Amino acid sequence: MTSPTRDSDPTPTADPAAGPSDPAAGPADPAAGPADPAADPAPPPGCPAHSGQAPAGHRLESLHSPEFAADPAATYARLREYGRIAPVELAPGVPVSLVTSYQTALDILRGPETFSKDARHWQALADGTIPMDNPVVPMMMYRPNALCSDGEEHHRLRSAISDTLDRLDIHALRRYVERSADFLIDLFGPRGEADLLKEYSARLPLLVFNQLFGCPPELSDKLVRALSALFDVTEDSEQANALLAETLFQLVALKRQEPGPDMTSWLIAHPAELTDEELIHQIVVLVGAGTQPQQNLICNGLLLLLSDERFRGDLAGGTMLIEDALNEVLWKDPPLANFCVHYPRHDVTVDGHRLPKGDPVVISLAAANNDPYLLSNRRGNRAHLAWSAGPHTCPAKDPAQLIASVAIEKLLDRLPDLELAVPAEALEWRPGPFHRALAALPVRFPRTAAKSDEALAEMAAAATAAISGAVGRTPPAARADAPDDGPGGTAPSADPASATTEPEPEAESGAEHEARRRWWKSLAQWWRRG
Repeated sequence: MTSPTRDSDPTPTADPAAGPSDPAAGPADPAAGPADPAADPAPPPGCPAHSGQAPAGHRLESLHSPEFAADPAATYARLREYGRIAPVELAPGVPVSLVTSYQTALDILRGPETFSKDARHWQALADGTIPMDNPVVPMMMYRPNALCSDGEEHHRLRSAISDTLDRLDIHALRRYVERSADFLIDLFGPRGEADLLKEYSARLPLLVFNQLFGCPPELSDKLVRALSALFDVTEDSEQANALLAETLFQLVALKRQEPGPDMTSWLIAHPAELTDEELIHQIVVLVGAGTQPQQNLICNGLLLLLSDERFRGDLAGGTMLIEDALNEVLWKDPPLANFCVHYPRHDVTVDGHRLPKGDPVVISLAAANNDPYLLSNRRGNRAHLAWSAGPHTCPAKDPAQLIASVAIEKLLDRLPDLELAVPAEALEWRPGPFHRALAALPVRFPRTAAKSDEALAEMAAAATAAISGAVGRTPPAARADAPDDGPGGTAPSADPASATTEPEPEAESGAEHEARRRWWKSLAQWWRRG
């Protein structure tokens, strides 16, 4: 797993001292130290094309309209006329500065001394200019978690997340994703058609979330509905935020009473001694990143594979082909398009643009990745910003990419003649300033018989394995000192690599049998409601 401060692994193609404005230079290394914003020559005073402010009487470009969702590249092209930073409207009544330059984005992401992640610096929210019921506030407001904190507090909270992620057994995670994928394909395979968004890409991360966090399906159903409303920035965002908090309180309370070998229990037991409020908001970060953006990554990857002739003619190309497609999606159509909100600690001028103290600065990960100054050939280059950069780089990028890759690989293996049911240009995209999300992904394929008995048996086995701690492992340091797996009290395998060999099944106790039976019954009931 990644360390708390490790950035996306770049594959620089030129002298790292060369700036992105050099057409021969590859993307800058996100792991490098911050560049000095003052090093770039400022445009002439009052230059209308590079002031970062909309001319008087001009309407701000909207990032929440259907037009933006349909063609974000056209909006980004217009915004570049302002220079590297441009004024936009994130939601009605919420103006922000949007960073469209790759290098400027890196400078801000790597500059915590100047730019804070703490939304309590947001002056317009603090003084009531922007009301708390504005639909983007739940996505931007301060929460006591690693995403919204700086300095020592950020390090303490992030260490709890990173250490918890380090306990995941990647081999067991892969097996569970494969089993979940088989289960879902069995539900729609005999029909010969499906909406891969609703019936596959949205549901698979939910099954994985249930497993990793020890969450019963009836709670995860509420969580996903709440998160969908937050990412879509609907009028129900405030109610969705309340539902999210209420549901996570229930999950934390459940895991305090009944700890197990799952990420919720590991967070509770971490030496950082998180309060209930802190626990809930660390889970908000992990669930938020692991559901909506995850489903968008899977969906956008499938769309590219099914619609682009470079990939379409060789869907049997295996894992490398899928990795190439996902890498291209992360460059060109990242699932989280505009986010990484920062707040200047004081008035600052960056690349000739004045950024007032406490005014939100949003990084356009999509626009920065597609900065015209970058090389067009990015195959194999992973210096994109889809996972952010600097101290707040996504700590879960490795399992996230694994889940997406395995989900796509399993689908194409089971349905090799899969094709879009409508032309790619006829597909609709969901409005919202933060994500790049399809509204549906209809496909057709030759009908295939369900592996029902096998799939159901494997899902039941996975539930039993969860009770036995098969998706988690004790870190090496802990294994040397303790015979059990922390809160679960179950001894894991001594070597995570040994997870590639299936252990001999042990006799199931009455409690384990009952827990497995309840898990499977609740999942089946939830699925029939869906």
